[in-house]
Amino acid sequence: MNRKMLTYCAVVLSTGCFLSCRTVQVSTGQQEKTWLEKAYRYDENGWIFLHTEGAPFERGFQRGYLTANEIDEFLRTLAYTEEFQTGHDLDFFVQASSKLFQGNVPAEYVQEMRGIVAGMERAGKKVTYEQVLFMNGFIDILWYWWPQEKKKHQDDHPGCSAFIATGDATADGRIVMAHNSWDGYAQGKYANIILDIVPEHGHRILMQSWGPCIYSTTDFFITGAGLIGTETTIGDFEHFDRRGTPVFARARQAMQYANSIDEWADTLIRKNSGAYANSWLLGDIKTGEIACLELGLKYHSLQKKTNGYFTGSNVAANPKILRLETEASWDDVRDGAVARRVRWGQLMKEHYGHIDVSLAQQMLADHYDVYLQKEQPGRRTICGHGELDDGRVPGVDAAYRPCGAFDGKVVTSEMAKNWRLWAKWGGSCDLGFDAADFLAKHPQYDWMKGYLPDLPAQPWTIFPREHP
Repeated sequence: MNRKMLTYCAVVLSTGCFLSCRTVQVSTGQQEKTWLEKAYRYDENGWIFLHTEGAPFERGFQRGYLTANEIDEFLRTLAYTEEFQTGHDLDFFVQASSKLFQGNVPAEYVQEMRGIVAGMERAGKKVTYEQVLFMNGFIDILWYWWPQEKKKHQDDHPGCSAFIATGDATADGRIVMAHNSWDGYAQGKYANIILDIVPEHGHRILMQSWGPCIYSTTDFFITGAGLIGTETTIGDFEHFDRRGTPVFARARQAMQYANSIDEWADTLIRKNSGAYANSWLLGDIKTGEIACLELGLKYHSLQKKTNGYFTGSNVAANPKILRLETEASWDDVRDGAVARRVRWGQLMKEHYGHIDVSLAQQMLADHYDVYLQKEQPGRRTICGHGELDDGRVPGVDAAYRPCGAFDGKVVTSEMAKNWRLWAKWGGSCDLGFDAADFLAKHPQYDWMKGYLPDLPAQPWTIFPREHP
């Protein structure tokens, strides 16, 4: 790509308009030109929309080339924050992931990740396959493998809030699904990708994704099989089987190849490693059926219904998982997961029979604390704000931790049928987050300076928009 065209692309991105590789001059072979002609990216309201398609290596190349800067920044942030938190450098975790995942990743996804490496290198960013492998498996490594290695409980798993409803619960009798993602803001800022994949084999996938991850990671997706899904992590769970298939491979296989809710669940259960133990909320827009797959390590359950709802708030409902595989509470509303579970029940009762896009967006932005019994955004509210929580209530791991809900997504059966979803960046509400202001008030987090992002409140936006 020549210097003049690079300048033009920067202007296009800054205005939020389309960047299409059909207009990019690539000084490489014809094969790479052809790959890039199939892909495009545009930036809008804090999100990156990215379309890739083709064989595994070429769609990886497209992703690596078009998001090289973001992947590079994600790796640097991950390396810095994890060394500060654990005392181990990036190479330590890269080597661990290479050893742990060896022989457990399908060849298709190895090629896709190698394509990411090649695309990044063509864009001028040096990265190794092993580093891309670690970034894809960072949840397996940092949230499950590392706590076992250290033989210490990991307190800072992220959380999420979600629901799926259908039948009598919704305004039109069809499915409505909503979710917000929680994590530390320093790392969560790289989960702003809406990825549209048209693979050579299997189903098309529209999903939120993170850095170079080949699966959703935050888990909000639509598939060409008419399936939609999301999840919330099961809290206080760290059981792990090193012999299992990493979650990024199982979740991606399920999205790409499952034709039904049962097939989707079977793919996640087969060779389960315990990593990313979740309450998976699934829907079939063809039938209106919804399901909740609660997946621990030793135990799992799959419930389905055509009337009603399931909610998720990081506490397992299955008693075997809750009592035998976690140390979580079910009824202590000082705990954020429990408080949000109770609040979901209140909101579902209040809005039952009327749930639509507008109410879903409203519920994701809810700031009512059932323990304090008042509106007060914090770690116990559906729209989470760790940065506003003083930590005085037991159950919060640190005062004013800069973490919480950094997005919101909503989809309905009709939207999924038309390959659309609503997304909001910067939080589910309109409070926003100013890093400089936060660090001035809370200098104990100075170690995050330069890595902690601003998260200005953005409007709800439909993705994808029409190609011009």
